[in-house]
Amino acid sequence: MDEERKVVWFEEVGKEDISQVGGKGANLGEMTKAGITVPPGFIVTAQSYFDFLQKSNLTDTIRKLLSDLDTNDSEKLQKVASRIKSLLNAAAMPKEIAQEIAQAYGKLGSGAVAVRSSATAEDLPEASFAGQQRTFLNVVGEKEVIAAVQGCWASLFEPRAIFYRAHQGFDHFSVGIAVPVQRMVQSEASGVMFTLDPITNDRSKIVIEAVYGLGETIVSGEVTPDLYVVDKEGLEISDKKLARQEWQLVRNSKRGKDLEKANTRVAVLEAVQAKQKFSDDDITALAKIGKRIEDHYAFPQDIEWAKEGEDIFIVQTRPVTTMKDITEKKDVTGTVETLLLTGSPASPGIASGPTRLIHQSSEIDRVLVGDVLVAEMTTPDFVPAMKRAAAIATDRGGRTCHAAIVSRELGIPCVVGTGNATKVLKQEQIITVDGSVGKVFEGRLVREKIDIPTLEPKTRVRTNTKVYVNLAEPELAERVASRHVDGVGLLRAEFIIAQIGEHPRYMISQGRGQEFVAQLTEGVTTFARAFNPRPVVYRTTDFKTNEYRNLKGGEEYEDIEENPMLGYRGCSRYVQEADVFKMEIEMVKRVREDYKNLWVMIPFVRTVDEMAHLMSTLKDEGLSSSKDFKIWMMVEVPSNIFLIDEFIDLGIDGISIGSNDLTQLILGIDRDSPKLAEVFDERNEAVTLALKKAIRAAARRGITASICGQAPSVYPELTKKLVKWGITSVSVSPDAIESTREIIARAEGRMVSPSLWRRKARSPRKLYQPVYTKKPLQ
Repeated sequence: MDEERKVVWFEEVGKEDISQVGGKGANLGEMTKAGITVPPGFIVTAQSYFDFLQKSNLTDTIRKLLSDLDTNDSEKLQKVASRIKSLLNAAAMPKEIAQEIAQAYGKLGSGAVAVRSSATAEDLPEASFAGQQRTFLNVVGEKEVIAAVQGCWASLFEPRAIFYRAHQGFDHFSVGIAVPVQRMVQSEASGVMFTLDPITNDRSKIVIEAVYGLGETIVSGEVTPDLYVVDKEGLEISDKKLARQEWQLVRNSKRGKDLEKANTRVAVLEAVQAKQKFSDDDITALAKIGKRIEDHYAFPQDIEWAKEGEDIFIVQTRPVTTMKDITEKKDVTGTVETLLLTGSPASPGIASGPTRLIHQSSEIDRVLVGDVLVAEMTTPDFVPAMKRAAAIATDRGGRTCHAAIVSRELGIPCVVGTGNATKVLKQEQIITVDGSVGKVFEGRLVREKIDIPTLEPKTRVRTNTKVYVNLAEPELAERVASRHVDGVGLLRAEFIIAQIGEHPRYMISQGRGQEFVAQLTEGVTTFARAFNPRPVVYRTTDFKTNEYRNLKGGEEYEDIEENPMLGYRGCSRYVQEADVFKMEIEMVKRVREDYKNLWVMIPFVRTVDEMAHLMSTLKDEGLSSSKDFKIWMMVEVPSNIFLIDEFIDLGIDGISIGSNDLTQLILGIDRDSPKLAEVFDERNEAVTLALKKAIRAAARRGITASICGQAPSVYPELTKKLVKWGITSVSVSPDAIESTREIIARAEGRMVSPSLWRRKARSPRKLYQPVYTKKPLQ
């Protein structure tokens, strides 16, 4: 390319043009020419930056400021960097450069763009560092794009960039900076892909991380992403680790002209927070693209991607620079009692030292050589301290966050995504970080193996008490169904509806109610088919008003409630909105045409009259209790405990205790309150008395009793009591299936004979004439 050009298009450059368009720019051009789906764009060349620097007459001033700088003096480094950036941002942009940028922006179609830095010495196999220079996302307008380009130029003198160049031996003025300007992908999901396992250097694997919204939250470490591992040869998904995501970063439509406010955080719908962010089909398609890019470069790649609609875009690739030979495998000593924290393994190795808790970058001078840096997350400004640290542990982040990438390059152990390292650990506490397995231990521990018992039983354990599973994600159905589990005790519909994405009443208003039914049917059928003939207990939707408002069209139909947890939800909603409830009934009937193992469970029932009304509605719609169809009621409101016999009189076939809500309402504690988290305990005497009363009443009346809250998954001692009282099934999260069955087996084994209550529950059902008949509720 012509080295004097100020602006070039992606398709005009390739990997041989790094000196003028930098690593990012060269790779974007290379991929564009290779036919990879890259959002279109242009690059403001490094020559433009050098021309700007010359015409601003700032070179001598900047060189003088840097001449006697000790880059290990963090405070002085910050001051010098701030001064240089102020000078660069205040200087006038040459008119001819500004005009070319404006013309190219117009030719691109205007609209939102991403403006990224591309230094001419970055993204090389021997020199790559995460987040040295600035990126501006969702930039709109000619003046704003020009300002963002100048902001990228100034960021060549961020403290972390100055520090890195000094320690890597680069001259500050031999490094130029180009600026790619690229059509912005309004990503529904985005993330990072390595074409090898960055922890083990296993080149037979592809590792993908995914979040909702913009992928900047992965690199910054603010959000812990999903992790998917794909076998490169057959493109089969070999492992998944899903992470809960409570908020996402999206375009801020109310930002005005402020580049720093172009993006905003928005809450993720609660029903999909723990859902898989990227479908299996998309994972496979992305892995295939990753293989293609690696083949093109003949070297493992670190790739950034984004999905908008049905399209997957590649927005950046660089060579993996953290491949190191692992010459010795070390193990640490200790037992499960010394285990303090568990997170994601981010950088292999083992190191011990005193902790240094850092809450913001201005405190990094406190980190001394040999300390273990502990932070909520790291940013590029933490780099000087990270270089001094023996190891790193963070609250948030995944394998490709800033802390992980930098730690691997520095060759120090790192564990990210622990959740609460900054709260669990104390200042100057001696700990050991094992970055290979993602664990943090008490004390200085080296070279002996930790013996942590596995929860996977060697043989299948048989129990009288059934072990069910709580599920919501259709893509997990077949995998979980293959395990030693007796059925689904809680099938949550909220995830399927969140995937539909539209408020059911909004769809009815458009004459699309049957479309809602069809999509819900497809989702639920996945579970019924996978578990057939084992029962699948479908809990009718329990969306709260704040969750429904997040669906398309939801604001028109949902009021704003002060406390949605205690508001318009569950059975009350079905009674008042019979048309919406009947769509769910229609779904159940459709699924049962092929799979008779689908049952129904009604949540959050406040009064006997409400439940009577629902039972009558189900009967009128052709869904009555039979040998292969059961109607359960969730027990999660104290009124269910006090009036348990009256509820059973209605003819329900079973109860399932929602221990989360029941504990919340008995103890008067918001279950999401961090300040009251220690008090929120299903083992509280008041709660256990309620559990005992409900279970024994169910057994005495000859109906089944289950529990589907988190308590059995967390408290083995409570599970033992449930068995003793005569519970007929326990429904737990997938990770607790085997351990719960072993706990139940031990509890049952200590009994001389089956529980009296269990025998009654399994005796022929007594018939009761319902006291309540269908009537309109006021």
